[in-house]
Amino acid sequence: MERDLQVDEQELGHYRLKRLLGEGGFGQVYEAWDSKLQRTIAIKRLKPQMLSSRPENLLDEARLAASLRHPSFVRIFSIEGDAAHQSIIMEFVDGCTLREAGKSGPMPQDKVLDIVAQVADAMREAHAAQLIHGDIKPANLMLEASGKVRIMDFGLARKIDPQATESIAFDQTEGTIAYLAPELMMGSTLSPQSDVYALGVVMYELLTGTRPFSHLSGLALAAAHIQSSSDLWPFPAQTAPGVITLVRAMTARKVEDRLASMQAVQDAVLRQLNPASVPAGAGKGGREHAATLFGKKRVQIAMVLAALAIGVGGVLRTGVLNDWYQRNDPFFSEATAMQTGLTALRTFERPESLDLAVRSFSAILERDPNHAAAAAGLSFAYSFKQTSDHRDDAWLKRADASAQLAIKLNSQLALGYAAQATVRAGQRRLPEALSLADHALRLDPLNWFGLITKSNSLTRARRYPEAERTLRDAIKIYPADHVLQDLLGTLYFEQGQLKPAEEAFRRSIKLQPDTVSSYGNLSLALQRQNRMDESLQVLQQGLQVRPTGMLYTNLGNALFNRGDYVGAAEAFERAVTPPYATNSDYLRWANLGDTLRWIPGREEDSRKAYRQAIGILKPMLTDAPGDATFQSRMGLYGARLGERAAALEHTRRAVEMRPEDPNLRFRALMAYELLGERDRALAELAAARQRGYPIHLINAEPDLIALRRDPRYFDSTTESDK
Repeated sequence: MERDLQVDEQELGHYRLKRLLGEGGFGQVYEAWDSKLQRTIAIKRLKPQMLSSRPENLLDEARLAASLRHPSFVRIFSIEGDAAHQSIIMEFVDGCTLREAGKSGPMPQDKVLDIVAQVADAMREAHAAQLIHGDIKPANLMLEASGKVRIMDFGLARKIDPQATESIAFDQTEGTIAYLAPELMMGSTLSPQSDVYALGVVMYELLTGTRPFSHLSGLALAAAHIQSSSDLWPFPAQTAPGVITLVRAMTARKVEDRLASMQAVQDAVLRQLNPASVPAGAGKGGREHAATLFGKKRVQIAMVLAALAIGVGGVLRTGVLNDWYQRNDPFFSEATAMQTGLTALRTFERPESLDLAVRSFSAILERDPNHAAAAAGLSFAYSFKQTSDHRDDAWLKRADASAQLAIKLNSQLALGYAAQATVRAGQRRLPEALSLADHALRLDPLNWFGLITKSNSLTRARRYPEAERTLRDAIKIYPADHVLQDLLGTLYFEQGQLKPAEEAFRRSIKLQPDTVSSYGNLSLALQRQNRMDESLQVLQQGLQVRPTGMLYTNLGNALFNRGDYVGAAEAFERAVTPPYATNSDYLRWANLGDTLRWIPGREEDSRKAYRQAIGILKPMLTDAPGDATFQSRMGLYGARLGERAAALEHTRRAVEMRPEDPNLRFRALMAYELLGERDRALAELAAARQRGYPIHLINAEPDLIALRRDPRYFDSTTESDK
């Protein structure tokens, strides 16, 4: 920004002011000419109202900042003026701020890493000297043409009248709020880790081209940083997983979860730029050291809190604000809490995301029990909990009640119908689920929850062409959504299209590397293609992210197919043991029973596992007698236990209900072979192969050893492959 200077503004002692470079909350910055030393300098003229009654505070701060020798810090030459008018004489930097540079969009990843490394290296020196910047943001970081980063405004925000109680204009701190660590907005003191957080937000902004919650301001912006997690911030698809992890580590909401020091940040950046450049373990221990250095420096941010208070429609002194906060929690915003909850639901398979969603929606309902959207959001959270490792039918009942409440409170709210559709899908009432999802999409054609519920229900109803059309259209709307890619992969997998399924699951993982269900699904697609080593590798990658019952189940299946029954049993036992156990997953118990049968001395344990599976499955089959999968599995488990009549009846019903399903025909093959019905078993073998059931999985099944020795086995398999 430039403007003409008035005559009385052009001279300041032996400094001649040339042009106004910028203006902020603390004053104006000018380019000037030092007539004595014959050089271009910069002068920051501080606003009188921003000065303390003790001008020596400013001089002390200038001395501290001037003591820093790192070349990234803008050098301070002197302080000029009196108690009423003060100016800081500093080095002139020819370049542009990162705020200006970032206006053209996201920066290349390596360039961002280089910038962050420079700032971290400089701030490491400052922190060692017991100095905190307190206002790291793009507007305070200059980028020279050479690529060198320069740090400006060191410490002014924290040292000028730290006990101030007067009000200040809200727009003076607006640019700072976005980079403040959550604990500072709750009254904690500045620390090295608050600078780490600010630099992490800057890094995110440079990578994505926008700061977090860019649509929010004031209290809503503050609340978003306090209530949400950077784990939910979206990144461009091309961002390296290690870089995403670094940003999240720098911007962790809890101080104890955040990178401890700028040394740790610098080491992590260097590992991204050159993995061999930093020894393992470098940068550890910084938190304890930082706490020792800064334990005695209690710097409050009363000015920022006072500024935030203006956002609720009035001007408050900080003492009044603290009392008001205790009574009313001024940081709470229904809009922000709603957005936080809905964003958390987009990563619903992460337990912490569901917990955050429940807290956000519950907080709204505590203040407004008639908030229909919050009731709908809570319903989604409960429905998703029912499908997690902590599944319990009680969650679905709660979800149903919340969804019904949402529709009752507002019959025109699309979210309520989408929530009810999700409940009905969980109850396996697919026609109702589809009708409700369509109702939601009529009200809001872009509703993400309605789209995923509709596509999932269509797939489960085996209406595959409609499901694919719905998913393709949804992906056009949400091209970076990992859930839609996972659902597309599931659709292909159910149709035996294993290569497209694999590609979709890989896209899901690329979009959201923390999506462990996609690792599990990808491993199954690889197993079906007889790529067992790759399947095991993918499972290990998923377990490194977060162990789940699904991953242990798939690991057990992979090991079982390789003949490692002891290893498979251990994996299956983990899947049915807390914290991964559920009270409604019969399949995990059945898998365990299948495996224990082949371990000497575990036969009775195998029968107990089957009985556990049947005990879970029986009431589910009573509620849904038309479910062919339930009928098929009940027939197979009955055959395992020698319950001949029931097993034959369940198997017959399953095949009649869905004769084209290769999985059902394979289970019929198994049941008939176990019951001594060889002719029927061979017929089902041919039917399963004709419908695409993989031959390598049939050959890996130990219960079919005798059948594979039958001369007719070769005839059945070769005939079906013609």
